[in-house]
Amino acid sequence: MQKKIAVINDISGFGRCSVAVSLPIISYLGVQCCPVPTSIFSNHTGFPQYFFDDYTDRMEEYIANWKKLGLQFEGIATGFLGSAEQIQIVKKFIKEFSKQDTLVIVDPVMGDYGKLYSTYTEELCEEMKELVKLADIATPNLTEACNLTGIPYKHVGWRRKELFAMSEKVVALGPSKVVITGILQGEFIANYIYEKGAEPKMIRTHKVGTERSGTGDVFASIIAADGVNGVPFGRSVRKASGFVKKCILKSVELEIPKTDGVCFEEVLYQLKRD
Repeated sequence: MQKKIAVINDISGFGRCSVAVSLPIISYLGVQCCPVPTSIFSNHTGFPQYFFDDYTDRMEEYIANWKKLGLQFEGIATGFLGSAEQIQIVKKFIKEFSKQDTLVIVDPVMGDYGKLYSTYTEELCEEMKELVKLADIATPNLTEACNLTGIPYKHVGWRRKELFAMSEKVVALGPSKVVITGILQGEFIANYIYEKGAEPKMIRTHKVGTERSGTGDVFASIIAADGVNGVPFGRSVRKASGFVKKCILKSVELEIPKTDGVCFEEVLYQLKRD
């Protein structure tokens, strides 16, 4: 039977992020993507105005119907969660829908560039740590990894032994695999891969273009689909990094506005399915 991933994230109608990115990419990689909406946006919050509908009060009824149907998933992937209540619902979902071989991928979306998002209180950060404990794979960026481990953030100058120590602390929470993304190294941007029982790796690509919405969702979606498809973790991270770069380059070539995210549709055919 075709494998399925439950993707717990918001739905944004315009701007290429969250479920609007995960659904086509996970589907293209041969896995059925089953969204669990946390909120509905007309467009992402990088625009000057947007419509927003919080779906928290309806999540449990939505999920209850899946439970009545006896649905099961080979993967569960989480994205941005806006409240402690949502995280509690997600923790319950993982415990109720996980089989012995269900892969849980947590993207602990909390902030970037050394700053947490305005919605993230101390309570919410602690709840996110509890959620990460249930993960098999965690994909924090540098800011999020620092917050999860209590290690002070610095913009540049990270040594491998520091990243190793940070990764060990994330893994100590629960995941067996972690990739710390967005590590600046001169003209490169690096991802640090730590996997229990394997040699840590650093994958670097040349920085191109500028930061755009949805690149983290592109990356995490590939990691999730590859994970349930059995692709080795290091290979998957390398593939995801390279594909994000292709997306950014194509978006620059076509002069896509930054707020519109990356035009992954133009290069999706280049994404390897193994």
